[in-house]
Amino acid sequence: MRRNKVVSLIAAAGIATLGLTACSSSDDSSSDSGSTKTFKVAFNQNSAHPQAKAIAEIGEKLKEQTGGKYALELFPDELLGAQAETIEMVQSGSVEMAIVGGSLLENFNPDFAVVNLPYLYESAEHQMKVLNDPEIVGDLYSSMDDKNIHVLASYHGGIRNVYTTKGPVTTPADLKGQKIRVIGSDTNVRMMELMGGVGTPMAQGEVYTAIQSGVLDGAENNELIYSDLAHAEIAGFYSYTKHLMMPDTLIINPKVLADMDEESRKVLTDAVAASVDTELSLFQEGVEAAKAKAEAAGAKFNDADVEAFRTAVLPLHEERLTTDVTKAIYDKIEAAR
Repeated sequence: MRRNKVVSLIAAAGIATLGLTACSSSDDSSSDSGSTKTFKVAFNQNSAHPQAKAIAEIGEKLKEQTGGKYALELFPDELLGAQAETIEMVQSGSVEMAIVGGSLLENFNPDFAVVNLPYLYESAEHQMKVLNDPEIVGDLYSSMDDKNIHVLASYHGGIRNVYTTKGPVTTPADLKGQKIRVIGSDTNVRMMELMGGVGTPMAQGEVYTAIQSGVLDGAENNELIYSDLAHAEIAGFYSYTKHLMMPDTLIINPKVLADMDEESRKVLTDAVAASVDTELSLFQEGVEAAKAKAEAAGAKFNDADVEAFRTAVLPLHEERLTTDVTKAIYDKIEAAR
């Protein structure tokens, strides 16, 4: 059911893009090997990350099922720049695709705040069901097309928790005055303020040094990122606030879709749809391994008073539901619980 909805969402977008000009970013930015057009995919995590593996799966299917006409090349570890920079690259056409944090899209359409609210989803399955349902988010996603950004799909980005250098966090009072890295959006900055801390936007690649030098007191992210980026070495207290299940989005320049022949475009959309399930399964499998790795590096995991944090941030829901669009999406997400 969920996979079919993702197919419908992307297929509808593909049809819509056929009206765009024939000049595509892929003509200029694809690296050609014979007749193969290779689309660059920017990513800020390593090649072992579940989302990187999802891209690899898409690329294999695309190359095989188009007879080598199209392929993908992943550039992990911020090789092409931080997420905000790669969005601009997708817009300009110098990069065809990127995986970016969902809250960054708020900078282009504030209505995206509705899908990035704390304590919004009851489970990862609930999140993926609603965020890949065209009846719920189709109009929101298509609102980006005229900005040269199209959302192909949303991926599960884990459950985000707080980690610090100063000791366990169990209540909002424990975060008072602490500078905590958040992804760059007004919603995330406000969320951390309500949680008791000082939200400090920063590119992921700068966080380790910032914590190590004392510029930051900590950050908030899922166990995979905490472990993979070795943040356990410098911020050894990981507290299960469970405050946010922010999606990551796979975006593409819509002109790339327009220039693909119909059959190849369907191969891509089908492969993306299937990758949503793959990524979710891999992510859930990876959490325990990441936790064990972090513990081996000296990290200490503790539970927090989730209800205290939930109560503290609930005003943010009302603050961000300012339009008919956001209210309608919010109600549909709630109804899908």
